[in-house]
Amino acid sequence: MTQFTELGLAEPILRAITAEGYTTPTPIQAKVIPAMKAGRDVLGTAQTGTGKTAAFTLPIIDRLAAARGRPEPKTCRALILAPTRELAGQIADCVKSYGRNTRLSHTLVVGGVKPGPQVRALARGVDILIATPGRLEDHQRNGDLKLDAVEVVVLDEADQMLDLGFVPAIRRIFGKLPRNRQTALLSATMPGPIRALANDFLKDPAEIAVAPVSRPVEAIDQSVRFMEASEKRDALVSLLKDKEVARAIVFTRTKRGADKVSRHLEAAGHASAAIHGNKSQNQRQRALDSFRDGDVRVLVATDIAARGIDIDGVSHVFNFELPNVPEAYVHRIGRTARAGRSGVALSFCDPTERGLLRDIEKLIGRRLTSDGAVPLAAEPRGGQPRRDGGKPPMARADDGGAPRRRRRRKPAAAAAASRARSAGAEARVG
Repeated sequence: MTQFTELGLAEPILRAITAEGYTTPTPIQAKVIPAMKAGRDVLGTAQTGTGKTAAFTLPIIDRLAAARGRPEPKTCRALILAPTRELAGQIADCVKSYGRNTRLSHTLVVGGVKPGPQVRALARGVDILIATPGRLEDHQRNGDLKLDAVEVVVLDEADQMLDLGFVPAIRRIFGKLPRNRQTALLSATMPGPIRALANDFLKDPAEIAVAPVSRPVEAIDQSVRFMEASEKRDALVSLLKDKEVARAIVFTRTKRGADKVSRHLEAAGHASAAIHGNKSQNQRQRALDSFRDGDVRVLVATDIAARGIDIDGVSHVFNFELPNVPEAYVHRIGRTARAGRSGVALSFCDPTERGLLRDIEKLIGRRLTSDGAVPLAAEPRGGQPRRDGGKPPMARADDGGAPRRRRRRKPAAAAAASRARSAGAEARVG
């Protein structure tokens, strides 16, 4: 088995890795680190919880520390782009931890906070800049930052960039970067628009795929409980009384739903906090800190708000509502069973969600085990039974999964615009 000492990283970085308690790289780290150290562009596919943040931060720190150059004012040597403030903050923490024995500087540039400290940090020049696209473009327009000195750029969680409508901004940003640079693009999935982005901006990349998104971690005990929608909140309250639930994340489809569930749990005596796109940066950070520190045992979240969150010790994931996109199921349950631990993922399914459940089971290649409740028959609109072999109903992103009639397929451009508008309504993360 490969050890970090075999990857050619400098001694100060190896000491930092050891201080964090690691000796053996994950599969994505064992492949990405040598490729980036060799100067290759990288196109990586890996789901959350596989260690991909360290996979690109370690070789960046190694490269910049060895060069011993200093950034010019209003420039950066390495640029890491992330779709959300929370993920960007976690990447910054990773850079700080692994770069502790170097003299490299780093700055976090995200929305939701006052820009003044960011402007002052950029004015001095920074070695590693971690940013969300929206705030980065703000600083560019204001003359606070030039990108002509970037040596290496990383686009993390590229598929979520697509979901949030950031691809046009990414193209504008990449258009201002030097041609002679190293580029890494990492994503949990590889949809067509992201593949097109890679084709446009990566040069002969090393393509690395680890743990396909359709296969959840085997250590997760997955099951489904069938019930009416009106029964879900009380069922959740009852389940959270189990002492085995040390720390849980509850997923809802909507921001309003997250708030309602959190309030119900609080009223029932379960300390909880909600995070979603309508919360301010400070509110979201306080909620995450309370969850991480154990002040609250339950975090209620929407998919976009929770993407990229890396918190140890999550014993249970509850899908209060099934996601409209089956890949999101894998991202959700990937919050548990990390670092070799086991975990439990229980999904609630009401009659309107049976089609969503079938989509999930098709993606992961298995039937979810019923936890003992009697399955409910799916009842399409109007109470008419479906024809045998009929396709499951489609679900709106904003109506709680109610069935609807199939509509004609939109042209590709219109569909992309529709996705961007929908995602933009969920969170302002730039």
